[in-house]
Amino acid sequence: MNRKSAIEKIQHTAVWDMIVIGGGATGLGIAVDAAKRGFSVLLLEKNDFAKGTSSRSTKLVHGGVRYLAQGNLKLVMDALRERGFLLKNAPHLTRIQQFIIPAYSYWQQLFYGTGLLIYDLLSNKLSLGRTSIIGKKSLLRVMPSLEGRKLKGGIAYSDGQFDDSRLAIALAQTATDLGATVVNYFGVIGLIKENGKVTGVEAMNEIEDITYSILGKTVINATGVFVDQVIGMDDAKTPAMVMPSQGVHLVVSKKFFPGSGALMIPKTTDGRVLFALPWHDSVVIGTTDTPLNIISEEPIALDEEIEFILRNFNQYNALKITRSDVLSVFAGLRPLVKASNTGSTALASRDHTILVSKSNLITITGGKWTTYRKMAKDAVSNAAFVGKLPIIKCSTRNLRLHGYSSQIKYGDQFSSFGSDAEFIIKMIEAQPSLSEKIHPDYEYCQAEVIWSVQNEMAMNVEDYLARRCRLLFLNARAAIESAPLVAQLMAKELGKDADWQQEQVSDFSELASSYLIKV
Repeated sequence: MNRKSAIEKIQHTAVWDMIVIGGGATGLGIAVDAAKRGFSVLLLEKNDFAKGTSSRSTKLVHGGVRYLAQGNLKLVMDALRERGFLLKNAPHLTRIQQFIIPAYSYWQQLFYGTGLLIYDLLSNKLSLGRTSIIGKKSLLRVMPSLEGRKLKGGIAYSDGQFDDSRLAIALAQTATDLGATVVNYFGVIGLIKENGKVTGVEAMNEIEDITYSILGKTVINATGVFVDQVIGMDDAKTPAMVMPSQGVHLVVSKKFFPGSGALMIPKTTDGRVLFALPWHDSVVIGTTDTPLNIISEEPIALDEEIEFILRNFNQYNALKITRSDVLSVFAGLRPLVKASNTGSTALASRDHTILVSKSNLITITGGKWTTYRKMAKDAVSNAAFVGKLPIIKCSTRNLRLHGYSSQIKYGDQFSSFGSDAEFIIKMIEAQPSLSEKIHPDYEYCQAEVIWSVQNEMAMNVEDYLARRCRLLFLNARAAIESAPLVAQLMAKELGKDADWQQEQVSDFSELASSYLIKV
């Protein structure tokens, strides 16, 4: 996956079958599906792949237990089916995770246990394991820090876990393997029209500051919370589709929540569920659901959201956490589809929606990471119809994603690279100094930085520390400390000078400071 080669292909392609705007989960999934069907497809991302919502999830591949409680069986069944496909197609980036709901009354055990048995039944042949009722002693062996007073036991069930931005990179690589062209830092600044129909895009190479006119038989708007901006390029009078909702997560040391199980708090003070789950030898706790009117590329956690998570988690955990214990806090925006006549994100649709405008601009939004493949399938099928392209069936259900390996265990060193890990190991064998860590407390090494520049289109320090490795999300201070070395390594690969390095370190440090909580 090489940015220079991608741009050369843009310059030498007269007309694309499909142009996809947006390099998050949905857009990348569309590029994979379209390329697998044999279409010529170009994906343009204004920033970096998964810069927005797609790198800021709760790290769950799940059916959505709370949607079951809301009675949305279709969404749950679709998600459970897609969960099974994803776990099979990307074992290096996903795993089965045991979740436990603590019960402080026998009625709770019966109530939640019955609901989760239905959850299992809905997953059918793709079930990850049977739900079971467990006693207090067994529960505290799995979760020793859980608040034990009045605890009766719990309900154990299985769901999926993954590394979101690493999966996005795997999708970009898979699309490239299949013949698609994907490029980051290439923003769409306008639509090209002929006789009232969208026939292409005006796009800006954000790094070289060059504008391109690119023609396509179809254009798909898959920009998540930013879909209304692209829709506005088509028709400024179109009502907004998206009602953004902010979700915040805190990351703390595993010492505050030891054990291998994940906690699901079924009902917080605002009626939502809250998760605490192991992730990269840390613990991620979240999420919130805060309606927002302002859409930002770098959303900031509100103080009340942070306090909400601390308060609700501490009710269930004997080892209390404070603001000073939080290593990183990150916020993401959900592109919820607007429900008419309501200002509540709780009523906004969690399912995906496809809109085809009079000018044939295809917009897809809503949904969630787990269902990205189905969203892509629906979008590509609609685009093929709109663009009068050959009708070819989707064939991504059993498509193994780039890096697939049955020999690599999720969570091992270099596992996020899958089968590419062997090339990183060879780099280290040829130059042993590349095995040195970029930070003493984390296993990420110098060879990974170089690999990400050479093969994963990492263009700056943030690309690497936020999304190729996850250090910014795991420990913002450690990420800041690692920035100078990462900038030095990247500058050598990219042919940049000392001024570039200094600017990168400064910019990244400013960004990373917003991931730190003021105590």
